Amino acid sequence: MIDIIVGDMAVYYVIQVAPGKEEETERFIGERVSQEWYFSCFHPVRHVRKKFRGMWKDRQEKLLPGYVFIESENARELYMDLKNIPMMTKLLGWEGEFITALTEQEADWLEKIASVDRDGKITGEVNLSLVEVGENDEVKILSGPLKDMVGMVRKINMHKRIAEVEVVFMGRKIVLHLGIEIVEKKW
Repeated sequence: MIDIIVGDMAVYYVIQVAPGKEEETERFIGERVSQEWYFSCFHPVRHVRKKFRGMWKDRQEKLLPGYVFIESENARELYMDLKNIPMMTKLLGWEGEFITALTEQEADWLEKIASVDRDGKITGEVNLSLVEVGENDEVKILSGPLKDMVGMVRKINMHKRIAEVEVVFMGRKIVLHLGIEIVEKKW
């Protein structure tokens, strides 16, 4: 028998796949896993701006390569259907007969940074945060995923237009690099 460890928020599980196989895994899940067992399935993609030949270009990059998130309230049934996915290498948090969901803290940062569609499903898109730079290079976050994550921001690299955010993911601290857009520089 499989026991499920969950918090009080949305229940997210993490599937580890080979990097580059995230979209294919999501497609297989859509085709082979009953939709009654899960609410959403996604891999986070961040929007960033990079400078190429003096021009800023919008880009999309995987935020956590090799990981697919799936939201479910039916972990037992979901797990049985996931066995039919050939590229699934590991359901993270699987310890003997236990499947561990993301903790409330982990689900909280995931929900703060990812966009939501009309049906309330997380799309996995992580948009740019708008920031304003004032005197003495003081940065004010105006909007976007960083708005509610002020205590987690370790560093903002204005030159690369990236914010380094420290979060806990599957029980260990990691640094995410999220894109920023500078809207105005005040002197």
